[in-house]
Amino acid sequence: MIALADNLPLVRLPDRRAVRFERAWLERAVAEAADHAGYSRWWLAPHVAESVTSYLEREFEDNVIASQCLRTLVSSVLQVIGYPDVARGFRLPEPPVRISLTALAESAGTGFELAFFQQLDRALREAISTRAARIEFCDLADCVKRLRRARAWRKECDQLRNEIVAHVRGQASRLRRRRTLDLELT
Repeated sequence: MIALADNLPLVRLPDRRAVRFERAWLERAVAEAADHAGYSRWWLAPHVAESVTSYLEREFEDNVIASQCLRTLVSSVLQVIGYPDVARGFRLPEPPVRISLTALAESAGTGFELAFFQQLDRALREAISTRAARIEFCDLADCVKRLRRARAWRKECDQLRNEIVAHVRGQASRLRRRRTLDLELT
């Protein structure tokens, strides 16, 4: 038997891809269903996600769970705690796309900002071409320090960070076309 990270199964999506299960992804989906049912900032969303995560960690024996089975599991929990309206609206969205800005900076080479921005544009176009509603850009501070060849944060790092953020926002709004897209830069 193969031991999976955090003892959690992979999630098999309808298109047959297998992705890592993430509690935050599930929590956002539950919160969105609750919001659609009229419960703004629903305080139970983290608890429902934790309950399902705990079950998958401790009780679920397979290495992969079909997304439809995960949806049924979450809906069952919501029904049991008395929120059938949230259960009816629950959908498991496409998982978020993660883009490591540090990896892009490394592949562009130290100090080559133009190559970095070209790779960033390519990664953003690819991410937007998926059905994902959320794109997460990771390692912004480390990326900026690599591109500026700085061991510690300097004033010129602020300028580049702001340029990257503005660039991502501009490109995303230009490319996203008729759908909601959440962006997160960390």
